[in-house]
Amino acid sequence: MLSNCKGNVVNRMNLEQYKGVFIYAQQVDNKIDAIALELLGKANDLAADLGTDVTAVLIGSDVKGLVDELAEYGADKVIVVDDPELKEYRTEPYTHALASVINEYKPDILLVGATAIGRDLGPRVSARVATGLTADCTVLEIGEFKARGDKEPRQGQLLMTRPAFGGNIVATIVNPEHRPQMATVREGVMKKEIFNANHQGEIKMIDVNQFTTPEDFVIHVIERHMEKSKVNLKAAPIIVAGGYGVGSKENFQLLHELATVLGGEVGASRAAVDAGFCEHERQIGQTGTTVRPKLYIACGISGQIQHTAGMEESAMVIAINTDSNAPINKFADYVITGDLNVVIPKMIQYYKKNSK
Repeated sequence: MLSNCKGNVVNRMNLEQYKGVFIYAQQVDNKIDAIALELLGKANDLAADLGTDVTAVLIGSDVKGLVDELAEYGADKVIVVDDPELKEYRTEPYTHALASVINEYKPDILLVGATAIGRDLGPRVSARVATGLTADCTVLEIGEFKARGDKEPRQGQLLMTRPAFGGNIVATIVNPEHRPQMATVREGVMKKEIFNANHQGEIKMIDVNQFTTPEDFVIHVIERHMEKSKVNLKAAPIIVAGGYGVGSKENFQLLHELATVLGGEVGASRAAVDAGFCEHERQIGQTGTTVRPKLYIACGISGQIQHTAGMEESAMVIAINTDSNAPINKFADYVITGDLNVVIPKMIQYYKKNSK
């Protein structure tokens, strides 16, 4: 038994009842979002460390046909909550559905994508099931943790790492007393890899009427308007990224010219965005987008951990910097020490001349 700050007695959770790694398999318009497949990859890693299995929770209307895709990416089981009323995402019915699944099946870990939907759904579900939530995680690992008063470290804890204080520090958070251990994970952080194309997942169908009431459906979606982002860094095979060292918004035009010539996109460090050199939607790093392009050209970027965490898995990195000792050079396959205002025009000229 535990006492809270008001002196009321509350029951300690029986943690041994909670087993398995669950993910919320977000779908929109009956298409599995990439973040769900990324989460399955990480869930399989965590499950292997814990000696348990992976379950995907799929909520929507007429979504049973998506089960095979989830199984390919590593779901051992898929819990399907399928009803016409769940065709569009609405906070209350989806919250009730996911919270009810947790209360029934008692997962040890639950991962949710840090999307617009996930950021709405995750905190509400964690409150309903009386557990904690670590938001916008960039690293998830199984490890040990020794709480105050523990004689021995607790094994099998989910170590949830996320940027804090605007990305200036990295914090690792644990939730040793409550279950499930919940985390939202940013898009693009985890790898999306097919686990086994022939993998078969066990299906469990759930009737939404078991745990919803008419009051959950008081909000009706009349129509939706979706505007696609003009910038798609995650899909870009080539990224030309600039940092504070680019010097100005005008100088960023050089990066745009190079990206256009190469058929790529322009990215930026947080320092460049904060300085007004570039739009926020192009920010790469712990507080921006995580990317894995075939070629990453870093221009005037020092290479602090807040930025490199978002691009370190690029297939090839070229660093252009006046500082030969810049930290970014440790990640680079090729280093060009020089003024980008001289180097980039020469790169553009050379490529135009030799690509015809």
